[in-house]
Amino acid sequence: MKKLGLVLVTLMVVAAIGFVGCAGGPRHAPGEGPEFSVDLVGLGIQTRNEEALAGRWADFMILLPEFPDVDFTAFSRVTIVADYFNEAGEQITHQDDMIMVTLIYDPEGDIRGPEMGPGPNTPLKQFNVGGGSGSVHRERGSILRLTRQPMAVLLQNSSPTVRYIELVELTFHNR
Repeated sequence: MKKLGLVLVTLMVVAAIGFVGCAGGPRHAPGEGPEFSVDLVGLGIQTRNEEALAGRWADFMILLPEFPDVDFTAFSRVTIVADYFNEAGEQITHQDDMIMVTLIYDPEGDIRGPEMGPGPNTPLKQFNVGGGSGSVHRERGSILRLTRQPMAVLLQNSSPTVRYIELVELTFHNR
């Protein structure tokens, strides 16, 4: 009877490990696997808003081109770095409560997503970009689970003193 119980427990553990392992799809260990840094400037895409953002939570959306040869589902993290500037164009020291970033699958769909965290059309929503409590701007970036390529990056000012935002880095990786 003990052998049967041990066999059943072992089977349940193996099944649980297999289920958890398959749930997220193929992933790489940190530091392994592919990396894809999007060179927006090289593609001629505007990375800084030309007109000053009006008020708080104003949008600066950057549409991304299609990258058919890139498997975005293979990435488990993203690093997004942005600088922000006041009305006079002077750079503001990076800190919390200045800007947020959202990755968007379909720019014609729900670009806001849930109030906090990812949603069906917004696989990443991060506050405090550049600040001490933010993570997306750090080398390891933020964890994300992509089902396809994001087609836009939405940058918003969470402080009315931020009038210009410039996207400096967009890198998908597994660090």
